[in-house]
Amino acid sequence: MTFKQQRFAWMMVAALAWPAAAQSPTGEPRVATGTRGAESIGFDTVHTRFGFELRTRWGQRVQGRFPSHDGALLQLPDGRNQVHILLRTGDVVVEDSERYAEIARGEHFFDAARYPLIEFVSEPHLPALAHDGGKLRGTLTMHGVSRIETFTVAPAICARPGRDCDVVARGSVDRGDYGLDGWRLALTDTVRFNMRVRLQDEAR
Repeated sequence: MTFKQQRFAWMMVAALAWPAAAQSPTGEPRVATGTRGAESIGFDTVHTRFGFELRTRWGQRVQGRFPSHDGALLQLPDGRNQVHILLRTGDVVVEDSERYAEIARGEHFFDAARYPLIEFVSEPHLPALAHDGGKLRGTLTMHGVSRIETFTVAPAICARPGRDCDVVARGSVDRGDYGLDGWRLALTDTVRFNMRVRLQDEAR
């Protein structure tokens, strides 16, 4: 088994854990026993994009992205799907500014040295969600805190979302809920996440 196959095998187990694959205090994922019989389809990392947006107190937008990420779509034995996403905070890029990126990675924000991963594990949902759009609910773990959050999936613009077009989702969280308390004089409390996901060609 190659390293990449091992990684996706681990993600299949971790994403099916109950209640979710939580991070340890150091930010590394904890592996728990999952459900057998699921198929894991990895993300196409070339076309998949994960980003975030902050606003300054003066209304300016500050946009960033996570160039290093992993993820998989789990096709469960009961016909539902589950999504697992891992974002690496140590590689965050902010508006092509290394200074802003260092601030975002630093201990007063994502604190990448202690919490190298942001993780989202969705609740099981019907496959039609990717085509019709709607609410995607799941557990977001960030900065050592796990909370239930809801993201909005946009209706697809093609018949096979994830294959012939991106699955697009957006959502906002309050950074204060996760202890991201830095730069409160300059930045508002809302962090807006956005994602555009494509799948690999074959299940693993």
